[in-house]
Amino acid sequence: MTSGGARPAFKRVLLKLSGEVLKGSQSAGIDVSIIEKLAVQIKEVNDLGVELALVVGGGNIFRGISVSGNSAINRVTGDYMGMLATAINGLALQNVLEHFGVPARVLTALEMGQLVEPFILRKTLDYLASKKVVIFVAGTGNPFFSTDTAAALRASEIGADVIFKATKVDGVYSADPAKDSKAVLYKELTYSEVLNKQLKVMDSTAISLCMDNRIPIAVFNINKEHNIKNAVLGKDVGTIIRG
Repeated sequence: MTSGGARPAFKRVLLKLSGEVLKGSQSAGIDVSIIEKLAVQIKEVNDLGVELALVVGGGNIFRGISVSGNSAINRVTGDYMGMLATAINGLALQNVLEHFGVPARVLTALEMGQLVEPFILRKTLDYLASKKVVIFVAGTGNPFFSTDTAAALRASEIGADVIFKATKVDGVYSADPAKDSKAVLYKELTYSEVLNKQLKVMDSTAISLCMDNRIPIAVFNINKEHNIKNAVLGKDVGTIIRG
């Protein structure tokens, strides 16, 4: 990403949040103070007039893939349980955002009529146009697909200019920087390089979908203040993946 001024570089952004980000330093669950910090950053972007959608994971509560093959819970059931976990996170995000004065709507790929609205593209676009933050939950609504793939799918459907992949590190490294002191931070990568190097950015299905639809992916540290806003402004805050 190149440096930019006060004018947003993107009109419509999809932010991918992992469930792990929401648990903070806890072993599991939701750290409300983390969501409050996220809400402050999201409000900065909302105040710029940028249309923002979120896809949230559920790994802080339950990871379906972690039980498959190791218990009496099969992969399909485990994945649906994980989708329900994303709905819990989505409701928490919505509540905190609204507390900070940011209008938000939770849209689900699974039927949960008493809790959240079903995902309907036309309604989603109306919400985005009215500057409501849209929070997508329940992944794609199908087992065997990650929330990374859901992010790539929803970004393609809503015509997002970019996917922001929020992480706990400064971008994409050649190896895990917590385990390898010689790990190198990449500033720019192509989709093919990510796939060929088997870099742990998103799963291959998500990367391929972004490549097919020419949606760039910006990977950066969500824990640094103003980083979402800085990324929206086109500043150099992490790794950019494209073409």
